[in-house]
Amino acid sequence: MALYCAISNEVPEIPVVSPSSGAVFERRIIEKYIIENGVDPICGKELSVEDLIEIKTPPIVKPKPPSATSIPATLKSMQDEWDALMLHTFTQRQQLQTARQELSHALYQHDAACRVIARLTKEVTAAREALATLKPQAGIVAPQPTHAAEAAAGPGGAVAIGMSAEVVSRLQERATALTQERKRRGRTVPEGLVTPEQIRSFLTLASHPGLHSASVPGILALDINPSDHSRILTGGNDRNATVFNKDTEQVVAILKGHTKKVTRVIYHPDEDTVITASPDHTIRVWNVPTSQTTVLLRSHDGPVTGLSLHPTGDYVLSTSTDQHWAFSDIRTGALLTKVSDSSGVSLTTAQFHPDGLIFGTGTENSQVKIWDLKEQSNVANFPGHVGPVTSISFSENGYYLATAAEDSCVKLWDLRKLKNFKTIQLEEGYAIKELCFDGSGTYLGVAGTDVRVYLCRQWQELKVFNEHTASATGLRFGHHAHYLASTSMDRTLKIYGIE
Repeated sequence: MALYCAISNEVPEIPVVSPSSGAVFERRIIEKYIIENGVDPICGKELSVEDLIEIKTPPIVKPKPPSATSIPATLKSMQDEWDALMLHTFTQRQQLQTARQELSHALYQHDAACRVIARLTKEVTAAREALATLKPQAGIVAPQPTHAAEAAAGPGGAVAIGMSAEVVSRLQERATALTQERKRRGRTVPEGLVTPEQIRSFLTLASHPGLHSASVPGILALDINPSDHSRILTGGNDRNATVFNKDTEQVVAILKGHTKKVTRVIYHPDEDTVITASPDHTIRVWNVPTSQTTVLLRSHDGPVTGLSLHPTGDYVLSTSTDQHWAFSDIRTGALLTKVSDSSGVSLTTAQFHPDGLIFGTGTENSQVKIWDLKEQSNVANFPGHVGPVTSISFSENGYYLATAAEDSCVKLWDLRKLKNFKTIQLEEGYAIKELCFDGSGTYLGVAGTDVRVYLCRQWQELKVFNEHTASATGLRFGHHAHYLASTSMDRTLKIYGIE
């Protein structure tokens, strides 16, 4: 039976056994190891040269050394180097095994820590969202009826206090001033307005995918601050509204409080205030610097589908699937009036005329209706669409109304003659989500399967943007149409303009 050294893996000339580990070694190699380390190389226990047990084996007949051994010192040196190499190799193997075990343990600990951190982060996020939803918002003003004789129970427990003579007077004064100003502006094209040729040369300047949660993708609503055109407001599927500065590319505020997705947003033209609406039946007025709700409106029994701010900046119009439109005071939270649509169908959208005395609503059964705000009566109907009306938009000149429904066409209406004078038929299956005139009434934007810009009066298509990877949901023009912003279900906000 052949014995092998546990260090060199060669047949030993003088085999010895370690009583600690029971391993066999070449005497000269193990003695060197013990002198240097004082332990058994296999088990690591203390070991001395005297503890080694020599094994009696038959003598090994080795071939005679070559006769040309005139330099025995060189051979001895080579033997010593070989022994040292074996010792070093053995030590390296032991260290490698130890390092592997330590690395495996460290990787296991790292993986466990990552799992714990991910779970805690998820719990913290859920807790913050629950806290933002449930905690009492400082400064919320509850609707308080001030005219008990006129009060009537409204949807969702709100009370309609009626439109006082003072409110009607304010509406009329504002409308008169706006009409005169619009007629004066309408004589000339605004200085600095982008030309159609420049619109045709628009390119995608920026794309921002990080404004809303990636776990619930989709941006559903868009507006631009009329007084600070660098600030853009978006509402998302993640139940949040976000105020974003496109120039600094920084998020200014994240507004948390709705319990369902945010489907309508408005940036106040004169204050750092925004208004949002949601299918959670509520409308919230926010203070942007504090990211807090200042007024909570509960004007409806069903999901809020339309939202429009009156030109005075003090009142908001809303529509809902509860078949009512409501007119509320955003300063006090009071519900001034509410009216039920006589057709008994859900209302899908709403917008004020630039003068603020009339407004339009869209319905689930393809109707576009014009209402007199002071009289709270339906004064005109525009039939012709097929499918629920998805968007309406009044031109700044006050003469045109653009409407869209789920029939892949845009209809233009003359409010003076109360008739349809132009229909823009898009591709079959084209889903129009929003229509928007620019501030001068020169251009009309269409957001849906893609983003399109038309030149008004000629109604000529100027530009088509196909950069979104999903349906576009929102569209707004910047100041003098110097840029165009759009949002989409692909969770991105895109900015178009001239480089």
